[in-house]
Amino acid sequence: MTNKLLSIFATCPKGLEYVLEAELKALLDTDAKVRPAGISFEATLPDVYRFILWSRTPNRVLLSLKEGRVETAEELYDLVYGIDWSEHMSVDTTLVVDFAGQSRSINNTTFGAVKVKDAIVDQFRDRTGDRPNVTRDSPDIRVNVKLGKGRAVVAIDLSGDSLHRRGYRTEAGKAPIKENLAAALLQRCNWSDMSDSGASLIDPMCGSGTLLVEGAMIFCDKAPALDRARFGFLKWKQHDDALWKDLIDDAIERFEKGLDHCIRQQSEGKNIFIGFDEDEKVISTAINNIKRAGLERVICVEPQALSELKAIDCSTGLLLTNPPYGERLGDVESLKGLYRCLGDKLKSEFEGWKAGIFTGNVDLGKRIGLRSYKQYKLFNGSLPSQLILIDVVPEYFVQTDDGKESEVILSRRRLRVANPDRAAMFANRLKKNFKTLGKWSKKNNIECYRVYDADMPEFSLAVDIYGEWVHVQEYAAPASVDETSARERLDEALSVLPDVLSVSAEHVVVKQRRRQKGASQYEKHDQKAQRMIVEESDCKLYVNLIDYIDTGLFLDHRLVRNTIQQQAQGKRFLNLFCYTAAATIHAVRGGAAETVSVDMSNTYLDWGKENLKLNGFSEKGHQFVQADCMRWLDSARETFDLIFLDPPTFSNSKRMEGVLDIQRDHVALIEKSMNLLNNGGLLIFSNNLRRFKLDEEALSAFEIKDVSRSTIDKDFERNTKIHQCWHIKYKTLSLK
Repeated sequence: MTNKLLSIFATCPKGLEYVLEAELKALLDTDAKVRPAGISFEATLPDVYRFILWSRTPNRVLLSLKEGRVETAEELYDLVYGIDWSEHMSVDTTLVVDFAGQSRSINNTTFGAVKVKDAIVDQFRDRTGDRPNVTRDSPDIRVNVKLGKGRAVVAIDLSGDSLHRRGYRTEAGKAPIKENLAAALLQRCNWSDMSDSGASLIDPMCGSGTLLVEGAMIFCDKAPALDRARFGFLKWKQHDDALWKDLIDDAIERFEKGLDHCIRQQSEGKNIFIGFDEDEKVISTAINNIKRAGLERVICVEPQALSELKAIDCSTGLLLTNPPYGERLGDVESLKGLYRCLGDKLKSEFEGWKAGIFTGNVDLGKRIGLRSYKQYKLFNGSLPSQLILIDVVPEYFVQTDDGKESEVILSRRRLRVANPDRAAMFANRLKKNFKTLGKWSKKNNIECYRVYDADMPEFSLAVDIYGEWVHVQEYAAPASVDETSARERLDEALSVLPDVLSVSAEHVVVKQRRRQKGASQYEKHDQKAQRMIVEESDCKLYVNLIDYIDTGLFLDHRLVRNTIQQQAQGKRFLNLFCYTAAATIHAVRGGAAETVSVDMSNTYLDWGKENLKLNGFSEKGHQFVQADCMRWLDSARETFDLIFLDPPTFSNSKRMEGVLDIQRDHVALIEKSMNLLNNGGLLIFSNNLRRFKLDEEALSAFEIKDVSRSTIDKDFERNTKIHQCWHIKYKTLSLK
């Protein structure tokens, strides 16, 4: 029997199939087929025993006896009756049947279980004149039958009770995770390799201590099933008791050695196992569980609130926890602060550590405010959950112009908070702005807006919200501020920004703005295509926060675009220096009869076409022209009712003839644009040069109205010089 290959199916919680497969490979060097909620493999009896004793992930280990086609109750009965049950049990053996599945004629699990039971007891009665008894109270043998897709598999449950019940946890907290799920979380965190390197394990919300016990069992080399008194194979007729006892003796010896090794490591300040919970009753439960597991000499648990969590004297470790997430414990709103607190503690106390957060609420997980490097979708019972893995090194995308034309660099920056008080000062200002502007944006259905714009001299930043993302632009520091100080202040701002704005750190993109040369303000650093869709005044627009210095949408011109949308009904619209054609989309949404959008960049013209398509509009009647606007104006013969002229401050692109300087060239630009404007039409002229002066004397032939103030929305009121804007028309009675 010891050399015979047995057909085994090991069940496990949903989502842990590949963890179980890897565990089998490590234990037995055996390959398996991954099935839904389990794995199937072949092994000898000694290896099956070893798997049952040492595998930390499975629920049940099923020995397959027979498989066959089953649709009717009679076919089910015949399949079970065809097994020689005397090879597995005697007439004195008690049994129970676990039945799952259905067919067209078997649609009740109780009925299916009864038919299986009948087949077994009838066989014994036919052969011996006596029958075994059926009981659900500690049966000697569990028969397992799974029916599906017209086929049934009959098996004996060698585990008996579920293997997640190790025997140490006779008491539990309010919402415990099962022992095998806890072990799988540790394996996903690579705990075995970490512990071999001296890492410690902390659970700041330890509950009944399951994660700590499972982690210590792994490090101390304790077999997970060592403390179990009952197994499904103990009364199985083919059970080899001597073989099993040898395996148990070996496991006891390994645990004793592992325990001594752990105690020695802890005397050197390594492999510390410590847990906290604010509920003293729960801590008492954890202590009892730890004692039953024989690990009271290596695991310490104490009553302590999360807000009091401090780092321990250990250079590296894993913080793994299963915080409440509103399904069974706590209220979701009240738990937001708890997750933010956890993130703050990770940042301030556990730099250089790994963290694993197991939660059934992904949105709450984002409140931690740290970038995750891996997420695993799992289940806690029937609840969809996620394991979030974090390197506790706050990092942000930082995009800078390195001084070379048309080249920008994207890197990841590690934060350093040199002055926490200064960071708190920035946080208070940002929080105040966010409270006011958040209400305003919701009331006006504004998804993208500026929440901070260099309000404080110490923090020369612009902070824009794009839905669930944040776009941070760092202005060049003045000569009086050295580069190190400027970087420290940026890091201080970034350290508080995710918490204040309730976003994940991985959704924060940081850019350093310099005076751009030539086309560099429009160039991209690679082909990431990190696009997202935002909405503005019933228009959908693509934006890209990562690949370009600018995002594809100038937020300060929101009201200008709204004006264009309101003015466009039935008109021909011209968009000069159109960029991604956001203003064109507004014009089309407003009912423009025809549009022409002109820009030098094919990249942005294509972007504009995609914006048009995104809103369900065809290109018919809407032209996109790749050209130098100055030259195009010289040759254009079409006329328009509404023109938007928003040139860059300065441009010396290789595609241009000469250099565009808006202060020097604006008169010529406006005059050429007015040559294409119909009588009664409107030219909207805007630019972002703060020192710009309109030459009204040179343009005295036209009616000019400064509308700058009325085009500054609430989120830019703190920086009214963000742009200037004029409405220009022909004077009454003037002729073209």
